[in-house]
Amino acid sequence: MRILRTFFGGFDLWLFGAALLLTMLGAVTMFTFEGDNFFFDRQLMWVAIALLGLLLVYVPDYRFLRSGNTLFFIYLVSIFLLALVLIVGVTVKGAKSRFDIGFFAVQPSEYAKLVLIAVLAKYFSKRHELIGDFKNILVSGAYAFVPFALVAVQPDFGSALILGCIWFGMVLVAGISLRHLMVVGTVGVLALSLLWTVGFEDYQKERILTFLNPLEDIQGAGYNAYQSTIAVGSGQVFGKGVGYGTQSKLQFLPEYETDFIFAAFAEEWGFVGAILLFSLFGIVVWRLLYHALHAATNFEKLFAVGVTILVMSHFLVHIGMNIGLLPVTGTTVPFLSYGGSHLLTEFVAIGMVMAMSRYERSAVDVS
Repeated sequence: MRILRTFFGGFDLWLFGAALLLTMLGAVTMFTFEGDNFFFDRQLMWVAIALLGLLLVYVPDYRFLRSGNTLFFIYLVSIFLLALVLIVGVTVKGAKSRFDIGFFAVQPSEYAKLVLIAVLAKYFSKRHELIGDFKNILVSGAYAFVPFALVAVQPDFGSALILGCIWFGMVLVAGISLRHLMVVGTVGVLALSLLWTVGFEDYQKERILTFLNPLEDIQGAGYNAYQSTIAVGSGQVFGKGVGYGTQSKLQFLPEYETDFIFAAFAEEWGFVGAILLFSLFGIVVWRLLYHALHAATNFEKLFAVGVTILVMSHFLVHIGMNIGLLPVTGTTVPFLSYGGSHLLTEFVAIGMVMAMSRYERSAVDVS
């Protein structure tokens, strides 16, 4: 019994329950009483796979990741897959970002986010007393830049943006000086300028220009953003009811099951449903930060913080573009949007955080 209590002691029912409920709310939003329920049926399959993934990653003891070269080899594999997808991947909606494996597709950029979190957590945990040395900012930036560049050229600017947020957020938590922060900000502005000049595709530039003047081309580049804001507003207080969202189910709102799932959800559930959604994400963030605060070492602390940044950056960017506060970047929202790669990555991430919390109070003997 003591062994079982120790093994399941880190299992966080609040975190797991909130994540699972968010996932089911997303699946229900994909449901329609008329027509095909392809996305709903497939999402239920992905939920089952993601839950299995969580249970599998909850078993190992991850203290071995603190030392040795295991993480570096995993990082190299993720870079190899990101490079390989540019060669043999399939092009979907203008981006060559996934492998088509018959019955399903695999998007390596999603797994690369989790790998980057682990690599940065190890790097900063070994050098937390030397973070003031700008060399460590450069080295960690190099770790992040390689997957960022490979994802950006797919082009998948949404995922590249999240990778950048992960690095920047973890650098801030690790303890960057104000002077170095200003340098990083300057480099970021220069990099965005370069991307605008030679990196962005024409449709990406159109999205940004449309964001600055959203009503200029509502039948063209601004159509998605315009329909999204209509969907959110039409939900009013209590929504139109599950399965009765006209903007989404009648195809006025494209990609409602992925890039605009929040708009579809708000249309059917209304303001009350949006408050529920925000509350559930608040629980997820709260529990992740709880595990970070009670972590055994800096590695586990930084890993949990990195997962928190992953969830928050996806959530904020997605909500922002759905209500017209940010340009449309094609970013999913954790647990809620349709898709197997991102859903599996998110459940694996929280499974690893919970697994690490099993030894949060007793692992100080291992450096």
